[in-house]
Amino acid sequence: MLKRRRFKQTKSLEERLAGEAKRLREQARLLPDGPAREQVIRKARQCETGSHMSGWLKSPGLKPPG
Repeated sequence: MLKRRRFKQTKSLEERLAGEAKRLREQARLLPDGPAREQVIRKARQCETGSHMSGWLKSPGLKPPG
């Protein structure tokens, strides 16, 4: 049976997503206008949204529905 390789993340999920969004925005700035650039910008927005959602879910003020 194969064993999974596990490792401890050194940065939080929010930091990793924010870094990826920044990298994608820089990449999009170098691309010409068109569908490829729009796709990279969309991916950057998804990373930013994920980072914000993760932070919101970890916030102490969040209460379960009910």
